[in-house]
Amino acid sequence: TSAAATAAGGSIPMTTRQRIGVMVPSTNTTCEADFQMVVPRGFTVHGQRLWLTNGDVGEAGVVRMNGEIESGARYLATARVDAISYGCTTGSFFKGPGWDREMIALIEDTAKVPAVATSPAVVEALRLFGARRLSVATPYPDWNNQRLHTYLAAQGFEVLNLEAEPSAACAGNQGINDQDPSVIVEFATRACRPDADALLCSCTAWRSVEAVEEIERRTGKPVVTSNQASIWMTLRRLGHRAPIPGFGRLLRS
Repeated sequence: TSAAATAAGGSIPMTTRQRIGVMVPSTNTTCEADFQMVVPRGFTVHGQRLWLTNGDVGEAGVVRMNGEIESGARYLATARVDAISYGCTTGSFFKGPGWDREMIALIEDTAKVPAVATSPAVVEALRLFGARRLSVATPYPDWNNQRLHTYLAAQGFEVLNLEAEPSAACAGNQGINDQDPSVIVEFATRACRPDADALLCSCTAWRSVEAVEEIERRTGKPVVTSNQASIWMTLRRLGHRAPIPGFGRLLRS
């Protein structure tokens, strides 16, 4: 054993671990937990918080939060992470297509490692399934939902319906994290239309990764969630393509 080898004067074999940096709104307690739950052995997860309060409503709080992206990337670079995932869906779609790519470029230029942002990862995941017609479930207030609809339409998707879970939508930024995945299963299943190609569960603070398998079982549709797509794209950027069971078709692909 390794302990015996050490006692006999040997050495414990070193294993190389790849480090994933995750930037999250400071109120978000779900995104990092989902990464830690899903990523396989050999990867470690290291968080950097971006200032957001539970009382921030509308664009101003997101603009202020995103003002910390460059400094957040510098902090994560000191940990010598191998990739950085920006873990906020709204923060990467609210300015429309183009801003998401600018954000990725800013992180990569600053930290000198590959970067992923949630919204473009979601788009790539939906395209992997060939999805065009979408049902969308969110925990967002109206302004977020309007911006999300605009972003998805600009990416070429037809949004058949976009529905917000009412108790989460009025819970505030931190309150979204506290909704039980069983509530998400029931709500998202009802929101998924029979004529949709796929269902999107948006928001990195929503515990939909834990719900995705059951939603897919009930609807028969591929389900893409914000954190699931971010994890999938981050692992791809790091060269990991082995299937990961238990968290939906995307990660099993």
